[in-house]
Amino acid sequence: MNPSSPALTITFQDQHNISEDPSRRDRGPTTKAGRGHKTRGSLVSQIHHGEDVEIPNHRKSLDVRSGFGSVKVKKTKFNSRAKAVAVDLFIPTIVSVGTLSRLLNVRLEKLRRKMIQSGMEAEASPDHILTSDYASLLAMEFGRNPVINDEAAFDIYPPQPPADPSVLPSRPPVVTIMGHVDHGKTTLLDTLRSSSVAKSEAGGITQHMGAFSITVGDSRSVTFLDTPGHAAFSAMRARGASVTDVIVLVVAADDGVMAQTKEVIDLIKKEEGKVSVVVAINKVDKPGADVEKVQHALLAEGLQLESFGGDIPSVEVSGLTGLGLDSLVETISAVAEVQDLRAECDGQVQGHVLESKVHKGLGPVATVLLLRGTLKPGMHLICGRSHAKVRVMTSTAGATIKSAVPGDAVTVSGWKELPTAGDEVLSGSEADVKKALANRIRKAEVESSLVDLEAINEHRRLEREKRGVEVESDAPPEVVVQGPKELRLVIKADVSGSAEAVVGAVQGIGNDKAVVKIISSGVGEVTESDIMMAKASGAMVVAFSVRIPRSVESTANQNHVPVYQTSIIYSLMDDIKQRIISLLPVTVEKRVTGEATVLQLFDIHLKGKQIKKIAGCRVVNGLVERGKLARVVRNGEVIHEAPLDTLRQLKKDADEVRKGSECGLGLGKFEEFLEGDLVQVYHEIEHPGIL
Repeated sequence: MNPSSPALTITFQDQHNISEDPSRRDRGPTTKAGRGHKTRGSLVSQIHHGEDVEIPNHRKSLDVRSGFGSVKVKKTKFNSRAKAVAVDLFIPTIVSVGTLSRLLNVRLEKLRRKMIQSGMEAEASPDHILTSDYASLLAMEFGRNPVINDEAAFDIYPPQPPADPSVLPSRPPVVTIMGHVDHGKTTLLDTLRSSSVAKSEAGGITQHMGAFSITVGDSRSVTFLDTPGHAAFSAMRARGASVTDVIVLVVAADDGVMAQTKEVIDLIKKEEGKVSVVVAINKVDKPGADVEKVQHALLAEGLQLESFGGDIPSVEVSGLTGLGLDSLVETISAVAEVQDLRAECDGQVQGHVLESKVHKGLGPVATVLLLRGTLKPGMHLICGRSHAKVRVMTSTAGATIKSAVPGDAVTVSGWKELPTAGDEVLSGSEADVKKALANRIRKAEVESSLVDLEAINEHRRLEREKRGVEVESDAPPEVVVQGPKELRLVIKADVSGSAEAVVGAVQGIGNDKAVVKIISSGVGEVTESDIMMAKASGAMVVAFSVRIPRSVESTANQNHVPVYQTSIIYSLMDDIKQRIISLLPVTVEKRVTGEATVLQLFDIHLKGKQIKKIAGCRVVNGLVERGKLARVVRNGEVIHEAPLDTLRQLKKDADEVRKGSECGLGLGKFEEFLEGDLVQVYHEIEHPGIL
């Protein structure tokens, strides 16, 4: 294959199909010239029909074996219009459909639909093994540039689930407590585990994702996840739903269905068939509790409760007194037994990071919810673009443990970099983890650079088109309109989940005139480098639930860098809103306080033999005051505005003249008064902008 050829046209011929269809053998290879029109349809479908396939030059790295057919070179014309830059995709020699979907970063169902549309329905099962040729052609369908390279394509993936999961050992259910802020979720768990987490949370709301294992009965174990209820932590709450088996929706009997309650219901609908639901109607012992009203409100939102003939059980509880908690636990256990949850305790480890932070003395640590395999110290893990050799594992009770099985939530130390909350955790050999990590980092860098390259190319194309239009029309260049004002922030938080939630919360504040721009976000206490970064970019430092050392605080004062420290999310959001509002243009209202009609004009003598023309007026409305702003209105139009510097009554200076009185007034150097003019005295009121 000649690497300098601008394009390739590949003719694929299926020998088996040709022998069964003599007419196709007689026709010979089909060409675009013979048809007289452009071929439509996907590449793979054209292959199955024995048609020519045009491959642009940037896809020439496709390795086509002679078993597919003949190869011939043909030049094709390229459109001068800017095109998206194709991303190189490294593909192994053989790859399963499920692994290919991960390589392409597309949902498995989307890839399978594409295969079915292309006539590959028989090969569309997730565990079907594809050759590099078919995998490359499918990659091209998604706009990728396939490159066959086993080394560069290597990564670590979770094993396929067993065909018969009934032979696997049972695992504890993962139960997520969800609901609106201050509906008693943490207090409910607090009573179950006999601790006092709710008292230690800032502002009385949960701001981290907590994981707790509770022994139910003699030997049964249940892992509870407590997700925040505040709106800013919706990403963390959604992550809790993605790894859970049972969702307990907590609704306060005295408050009913609120905003975050509806968000949870939306999550439940998205996960329909994948998770079970139990409704806990909390605070039934409070005055004003109305359980029936809550049940009807839930029914209106689409939750079919058992009390209305549905299949979702509801339990009346009180997290404060413990009323009904036994029934709640029994209901959760019954729902989990129906699901028959099982997982292998041997083989590769698979889990998810619930939370991560920098721990003094241990470095980066992460709370990992284990879904498959047994995790032990010394194992090598990979999570996104971070890896670890497990040093110390601690249980949710704070005790050091030697192993963790599916359903356990453990805190793992030994990470080289802080993993991102929500990322998948997988185990592998040290060599495999290092190789997969290098490939992931390289892939991320390439994709990032290509995104920048596409933006640069598009910008240059628009500039060329603009210059061409200017040359043709010989018109002056357009004035560049500035974008919205920016409130720039450097965010530091105690854990990665909080940093993610804070970023998500403040990014949505603003409009087309003023926006929030995140310069950087990270985990750990504020450092001098954060202060200098904020100074260089004109940003404010937000310290969320982290301390600010005195030396760093003095550096911020010396460099005039504002620092905002808080541990309550809604206080932070209120402050950011006020700062954004201060950036918005104010609305100036002119409120008229007095009006006077010009009756005649006369001259007054000033010092130095100067003469000034004064308007003799009668005050017809309100109060005319010297020093206030005034405007002259003639025939309904404002002809002059200036401060009212001269006000006389009976040849004496006056500070104010009321309605019905006559006076003489002057507006600076303006002397073009006419009889019948209306002089309005007003003051300006500034109203702040509205988001």
